[in-house]
Formats: sequence, structure tokens, C-alpha cells
Amino acid sequence: MNNVVLIGRITAKPELNYTQGGMAVTKFTLAVDRVKDKGADFIRVTAFGKRAETICRYMDKGRQIAVQGRINTGSYKDKDGKMVYYTEVLIDNDEFLGGS
Repeated sequence: MNNVVLIGRITAKPELNYTQGGMAVTKFTLAVDRVKDKGADFIRVTAFGKRAETICRYMDKGRQIAVQGRINTGSYKDKDGKMVYYTEVLIDNDEFLGGS
């Protein structure tokens, strides 16, 4: 089972982009606090379609959000031909938390 639930704060205003097929997509980083060592993990998150549009319209840097989705990993070659590996959470559900 590949299921992730995170609660954190958005580190920068999400930007809305579109795929070549016209689907809305946003990628942003979520700062998720650690309980035991008082640090934070910075998790890349991606949303598509109406969810991406809504997040970009209403969320901003510092706003708290809960996301549920799945972990996605992959790789690509950068402009220098070097392999770059990534891990992200693809959002299936979200909930805006806290005030503005």
C-alpha cells in the first residue's frame, strides 16, 4: 500500500502551470515538523487539475495544509547528462487548515 498523509506549511506561493495536454499542475514544497527532534522535513508535493487550480488560488507561503496521496519516485537526465533522482507526493486529497 502506498499512502501518505502529511500536515505542514507551504514554503513559497504555489505557481500554476499547464502540461502540453492542457492539464493544470502545481508543484510546491511542504515543511512538515518533526515531533521528537524539533526539526522539519521539506517534502515536494504535486497536484493536478482542479485541485492544482484551487491550491494556487487560495494557498500562500506559510499557510497550513493537510495532504493525502502517494509517493512517486523517478529520474531524468539534466542538461549536463547527469541522472537526477526525485521523490514527491502526488496529492489525491487535501484540506486547508488554520486561518489566513
